[in-house]
Amino acid sequence: MPVQSHIAFPSSEPASFEIKSAQLTVLALLVKTADLAKICSELLAKFGPNGESPEFFDTDGIVLDFSQSEITLPHPQWNLLLNTLVQCRLSASAVRGLGAESLLFAKKNGLPEAPSEIRRPAGKTADSAKPEPTPTKPSPAPLASPPVSAPVREVPIETMVVSKPLRSGQKVYARGCDLIVLAMVNRGAEIIADGNIHVYAPLRGKAMAGARGNTSARIFALSLEPELVSIAGVYRTTEQELGRDVLGKPAQVRLSDDGKEKIIIEPLKL
Repeated sequence: MPVQSHIAFPSSEPASFEIKSAQLTVLALLVKTADLAKICSELLAKFGPNGESPEFFDTDGIVLDFSQSEITLPHPQWNLLLNTLVQCRLSASAVRGLGAESLLFAKKNGLPEAPSEIRRPAGKTADSAKPEPTPTKPSPAPLASPPVSAPVREVPIETMVVSKPLRSGQKVYARGCDLIVLAMVNRGAEIIADGNIHVYAPLRGKAMAGARGNTSARIFALSLEPELVSIAGVYRTTEQELGRDVLGKPAQVRLSDDGKEKIIIEPLKL
């Protein structure tokens, strides 16, 4: 749990408000190219109004991280990027990784400098995204999670329960919580959770846990037969065949503990 401090005023504390320090979860978009138009195109394809996951974000704040690009501001595609983020239900809140002149431009446009710690870019459920580890341990999100000045692990505050079978084309997203599915997840269906995923039935579709960068998230299934599994943006598809000890049997999916962020699929001992 993050620690919050309380500021005591010299005289009497105002009755109408309090000022406390807070550790807020903010996503980061790690920019890896100076071609912002390409980034915008890929963002819209994944999270735009007509994209694969148009409701994945909900006016979330996002830090623009330029630490892995040689971009300078002002940039001819700057406004295009900001407008694209809005279409993807994201709001630029800060920047980092910029040179002095570029940072001055950003500040003049209402974007302060964020801490230099690099976390995951926004939308890490995108197939092309790769997790960005910190020097000490995996950090949380594409194009998702990653908090600024926040713990790596995001603790879900509630649990979503789905009791009906999910057919092909259906999608369920448990925002900010764990997901429990009590019926079959058929091929072509997709289940996503910011926390853990529990499927007490055959899992035959796609399952993505830790969607916003929670590297501690796991997927549990009584019968694991998925098209795709993902933990914090690290994917494994059925192109790589599952072992006989887990295919169609009770199993769990997690990330390795060695800092290499490798998908581990192992039997559940029930």
